[in-house]
Amino acid sequence: MRSIGEMARDSGLGVSALRFYDRAGVLGPAWVDPASGYRWYAPEQLDEARLLARLRRAGMPLADIRLVLAGWSGEDTDLVRGLLQAHLRRLERGLTEARVEFSTLRELLDHRENPMTASPRTGTVHLSLPAPALATALDAVRFAVGRDPELPVLGGVLFDVEGDALRVVATDRYRLAVARTDAAGHGGSREQVVVPAPLVDAMRALLGGDGSARFAVEGDRVTLEAGERQASGQRLAHDFPDYRRLVQLPPGRRVVVAVPALREALENGPVRVAEEREPGRSARDISVLTTVDDGTVLVCGDGVPREDADGNEDRDNKARENEAGARDTDGLGYRVGVDRGFLLEALAAGDRDRLVLEFGPAPTAPLAIRRTDDEGTFSLLMPVRLED
Repeated sequence: MRSIGEMARDSGLGVSALRFYDRAGVLGPAWVDPASGYRWYAPEQLDEARLLARLRRAGMPLADIRLVLAGWSGEDTDLVRGLLQAHLRRLERGLTEARVEFSTLRELLDHRENPMTASPRTGTVHLSLPAPALATALDAVRFAVGRDPELPVLGGVLFDVEGDALRVVATDRYRLAVARTDAAGHGGSREQVVVPAPLVDAMRALLGGDGSARFAVEGDRVTLEAGERQASGQRLAHDFPDYRRLVQLPPGRRVVVAVPALREALENGPVRVAEEREPGRSARDISVLTTVDDGTVLVCGDGVPREDADGNEDRDNKARENEAGARDTDGLGYRVGVDRGFLLEALAAGDRDRLVLEFGPAPTAPLAIRRTDDEGTFSLLMPVRLED
């Protein structure tokens, strides 16, 4: 017999996935210890679990997977082959339809970009701003810069100059961070320039003291001067997404949290392993947040036993919850899953002992992390879909 931890390691399915498939009636353990709640799997179930993992990676619906497993165990090869072929046809049909839509979208983009007549970037910007304020703004957004080589425009920080304000923005699709600081010297129209991450880091290294900094854009060249030192380089030749549309969120419920308590709850509280992964991304630890009726924010469990460091389930803790030291006027009524590492980075970038968590009207809405004293600096985290 295999424990759930051993089954997860040998089959390629996560522990939380095995629990989900048990609750869904797809693959249940051979025996559950009534005293401890331990799940135990028979040796012959390993092949079924590996088959299940392959079918899920191929995107087969659970209803069909249930039939495939039944046919597999009963040696009904005709049923299994028929289900596999039907799913393959669905995938091929979906891919064909997607190719048509993407071809149309590329044509629309070609018309919009019109590269044959595109003019070089000639924007000019000259700004003066406090060095500590710029350093603080960059620190608030740097964690959200993208690393996907397929999306080079997200590999930098947007400097958005308008009037007497500079906004710096970064996003990797899963999180977005915005910070605002006052600036002087720009009398022209709104200008936007994307500064590559290595140059941003070089600029940040110049901002160690007081005094002012001078930020300049001349065509494709970006320069920051602080004291006698200078960092200069090429801007990214891409247009940044319209972040103003991305931050237009429906009203949510705001909760003021004590950051040290929330950080401790996240680091010591229960986690799940994300079932869905983006290409090239490793498995992520997911924290599940909710509020109870008195407004306390909890990092909550999933109501099932947790595994210990050896992959065995914790018989003494079937649902552990940690208070996050926060109060609100009402309970959420739902749970929202977030990448634990992303949330910890956002809390660190918030740079306050007390921050505001803003939950959206549904668990599919982004979670906002805001400062209590600065509405212009905040970050958004995309939620992770929970299986149950």
